[in-house]
Amino acid sequence: MDALFSHSLLVITGKGGVGKSTVAAALGIAAHRRGLRTIVVEVAARDDVSRALDPSAAGAPPGGGPEHISIDPQRAMEEYLREQLPVGVLAALLSRSRIFTTLAAATPGMRELLTIGKVWGLAGQRRGDDGPAYDLVVLDAPATGHGLAMLQAPRTFASIARVGPVARQGRMIASFLADRERTAVVAVSSAEEMPVTETLELRSQLREQLGLDLALNIINAVVSHRFSAGEERTLGAAPPSAARHAALFSASWARHQRIQIARLRTGMRDVGLLTLPFIFESVLDRAALELLSQELDP
Repeated sequence: MDALFSHSLLVITGKGGVGKSTVAAALGIAAHRRGLRTIVVEVAARDDVSRALDPSAAGAPPGGGPEHISIDPQRAMEEYLREQLPVGVLAALLSRSRIFTTLAAATPGMRELLTIGKVWGLAGQRRGDDGPAYDLVVLDAPATGHGLAMLQAPRTFASIARVGPVARQGRMIASFLADRERTAVVAVSSAEEMPVTETLELRSQLREQLGLDLALNIINAVVSHRFSAGEERTLGAAPPSAARHAALFSASWARHQRIQIARLRTGMRDVGLLTLPFIFESVLDRAALELLSQELDP
């Protein structure tokens, strides 16, 4: 974790439904516990993580936790207009114009560009003493395909615009994202066939399309392997019962997960891999997040 937390930006992505937001929040808590000024960022106006990290949330420790923000692309667009246009009244007018916002929203990649631009701004934001406002920004990025589009947007717009503020800022953001000293991409997966396949494809696409690589793989919701081979045989020969069925199901599930973990490990021998245990608490429960943060960074 030392190397991972030395970056300015962590981009957390993976197949939908594997617990990506949970991992992003747990990483934010772990970084905060180390004393890093940390902010966890959600996109597309979602606020699941923000609610879980709220200091008043059930299970929140007395010392608080990382800061959190949810980025609304519409608001990000309005902020960009206010910054770029010389007349504030004109910027406000344009930002409220139904025609303008409809056209802007329909522009392929515009929402992604505005969102990642806001994240980039947080990562480079300065305090009054000119120090960084945050040591670490943890981005709960969209699922794999949309996440890749977000990372690619600055380079795409820079190449299309060529000159002007959009091109200039696009190049700056693209350069920041491509800097492996400042930006790290973390893939979250579950120990199932499709998520593992998508994670392997994600790395290939990151390399081919963006010149990036994965810094870490995290496999979420791994069940404990509770029985030896001999114990499984004994269970198989036992009289039918609900307890026997549950035990055999758990053993089969754990065996299947180990196969998929080994598959991911083999496919990415040079990328670190961490596993998180399956927990029975509700998703994004603050107490569960604290537990998972300890698993990530004991």
